[in-house]
Amino acid sequence: MSTTDAATPETLPPVSTDSDVAINAKPMAEPGFYDSLASSVLAGETISREDALAIINASDLDVPAIMAAGFRIRQKHFGRTVQLYFLMNAKSGLCPEDCSYCSQSKVSNAPVPKYNILQRDRLMEAAKLAHERGAKTYCLVISARGPNEREMNAVESIVPEIKAKYDLDICASLGLLDREQADRLFAAGVDRINHNLNTSENYYGHICSTHTYEDRKQTLENVRDAGMEMCSGGIIGMGESHDDIVQMAFDLKELGVHSIPLNILNAIDGTPLEGTQAMSPNDCLKALAMFRFVNPDREIRIAGGREIHLRHMQPMGLYVANSLFVGDYLTTKGQPPQADYDMIRDMGFDITTNIEPVAR
Repeated sequence: MSTTDAATPETLPPVSTDSDVAINAKPMAEPGFYDSLASSVLAGETISREDALAIINASDLDVPAIMAAGFRIRQKHFGRTVQLYFLMNAKSGLCPEDCSYCSQSKVSNAPVPKYNILQRDRLMEAAKLAHERGAKTYCLVISARGPNEREMNAVESIVPEIKAKYDLDICASLGLLDREQADRLFAAGVDRINHNLNTSENYYGHICSTHTYEDRKQTLENVRDAGMEMCSGGIIGMGESHDDIVQMAFDLKELGVHSIPLNILNAIDGTPLEGTQAMSPNDCLKALAMFRFVNPDREIRIAGGREIHLRHMQPMGLYVANSLFVGDYLTTKGQPPQADYDMIRDMGFDITTNIEPVAR
């Protein structure tokens, strides 16, 4: 979402009374409840699903206590560092899948650019921009069920060149992958593969029919077995239950994913989920915190939709999350990079490029 000029006092809008900002005034938890949960996690214990659900169902009045407790976990594993990622939409539109949230799917009428995989020069220009913006990881994304041979060849060709010139880690998001394709990508120098679970297995049929939750899990297992890191998260706010969000958090834990991008649905006009009610900032923060409690030592990234849903509470998300996308997303705008740099600095955090390389 692009920013606008600051409003003058004469043009300030009235205070919103919409339901998406109404306070959830459930009774507060007992004093010390969330801090006790954090202490258990820091001692190496796994919180129960009931406790995870308690976090996401909590009163909005508990949010400060939840974030403070979650920060203790984040602090142990990541200190005050923030990792930046840069997304490149290397192939847009033209996807045969019917994912309801996606503006590039075959069931979307959203006016998005449509083009096949970009030529080398465009991909290198984007890598240069990623480097200049302080990103450590360059995310190369195509819209597809899975990569065809031409797309595989393009990725295999460009990855070594990008890494040699800009010393960027490469995360590729190419759709469904078989084991042979995963092996080839590892050999080409790809560090991570992104393939989101998106939601729980129970809810998956509500958002996609052209492939299954099990297909996505199999791709992640192929990635893991090939020797690459798994980047996998999901989208919240698609009409799923809190139980579904908790289930996804535990599924990611059980898979052992290394990096978890958590998107908040941007209900793009022209997609089947157009008009879906926005999540409140407090609900977003509680979900982010729950993921940190369940996956204490995993990178958690505030991904697409943060500008729309967290709004002025974006900085609070960094108390539990430790990475961000800098710049735009696939078909939607992010806030200007300088706004992210300022936010990170004002929070007293540091941008880091220290990620251990994948063993080869």
